[in-house]
Amino acid sequence: MKPIVAVVGRPNVGKSTLFNKLAGKRVSIVKDTPGVTRDRIYADANWLNHDFLVVDTGGIEPETDDVLLKHMRSQAQLAIDTADVIIFVTDAKSGMTDADSEVANMLRKSHNPVIVAVNKLDNMIDLTPMYEFYNLGLGDPIPISAEQSQGIGDLLDEVVKYFPQEEENEQEEEDLLKVAVIGKPNAGKSSLINRLLGEERVIVSDIAGTTRDSIDTVVTRGERKYLFIDTAGIRRHSRVNEDVERYSVIRAVSSVERCDVAVIMIDATEGITEQDAKVAGLAHDNGKGAIVAVNKWDAIEKDDKTIYRFGEKVDSVLSFMPYAQKVFISAKTGQRVDKLFDLIDLVAENQTKRVPTGVLNDVLYEAMAVAQPPSDKGRRLKIYYMTQIGVKPPTFVIFVNDKKLMHYSYTRYLENRIRENFGFAGTPVKFIIRERGVLEERF
Repeated sequence: MKPIVAVVGRPNVGKSTLFNKLAGKRVSIVKDTPGVTRDRIYADANWLNHDFLVVDTGGIEPETDDVLLKHMRSQAQLAIDTADVIIFVTDAKSGMTDADSEVANMLRKSHNPVIVAVNKLDNMIDLTPMYEFYNLGLGDPIPISAEQSQGIGDLLDEVVKYFPQEEENEQEEEDLLKVAVIGKPNAGKSSLINRLLGEERVIVSDIAGTTRDSIDTVVTRGERKYLFIDTAGIRRHSRVNEDVERYSVIRAVSSVERCDVAVIMIDATEGITEQDAKVAGLAHDNGKGAIVAVNKWDAIEKDDKTIYRFGEKVDSVLSFMPYAQKVFISAKTGQRVDKLFDLIDLVAENQTKRVPTGVLNDVLYEAMAVAQPPSDKGRRLKIYYMTQIGVKPPTFVIFVNDKKLMHYSYTRYLENRIRENFGFAGTPVKFIIRERGVLEERF
């Protein structure tokens, strides 16, 4: 699991600028207006062969009038609950403030490593403005200028010192089918794990997010072993209105990257929401197999069309992943939980399915005969052949005369023909469009 590094600090100290430098791309919106980052954003980052996830915590907006202090406390608590390492960004130009001291008190009581980054030291020769930040009691501050990319290497050198060592049991994990159970807080993730185990291994509560960290559980069914990853929730004392909903995404990212199949838990009593779509998108973006498990189905008043109507809503909200399999369960009563295992096996098999090139091209030529490839300004797309080059997810290369003529809609058409012939239920498929003799470009 990738370590998580949270960037914390009061508004307008340069958190988003630093985040963008760490992420290597402009992800956060950067303006001079305090509090402009309205949602926490995460991105993959790397330093000295260490992969990690960096989280910009800038978007917590409290309802109280005491905006600054409430904002900072909430932000710090989310970092404590979320991160393996915290970068506490301060501002050399405005100096140490009462808000900085308040947050430092919280961070000092946590068990998380905290590194103080004193930003906006554009003159790295005169470090006098940095010294007052020793008073925060969080160790040696590190001088940086995020805007000018100065001092960031020294900062990251310090950050990676706190990363946990590689797990020794990674090889053992390779032999297991890894399943991440993801979803909003209180969707029933831990209840499902307990049902599978037949014991109260994971704490279950009506309080949204009583699971703090991801919990790995091995479940044996027949001759097959599964590693279930129960993704973290959030502690009760750090609930901050809708930020509880946003929080579920952060820890789920690392869990999804480890898994083969993601089980996306939906609370039937709440219905499917846009937040569910955000969580499901993690599996889709990472090319993982996906199963939508609609939980608490026993609590729904039903008629003969209830499943059909709910299924339509799921298809509408998750329209970007029509391949996802659906199952309506009750972790509480055990209803259809056995079917979940069958779907996991099916999706895992499809994630690793390979199609021989000859058979694949028979389908390709038939598809082209039914719907001719597109043309533009008198120049028609020619598709020479297709071959599969990878699994998890199944990945195909299509060789063409001009990749600019390969319209998205025609790629989708070919995907549908492939699915009709070979299945691939529950898994995304990826296409690479390549001109002969030209470097590949991912579609």
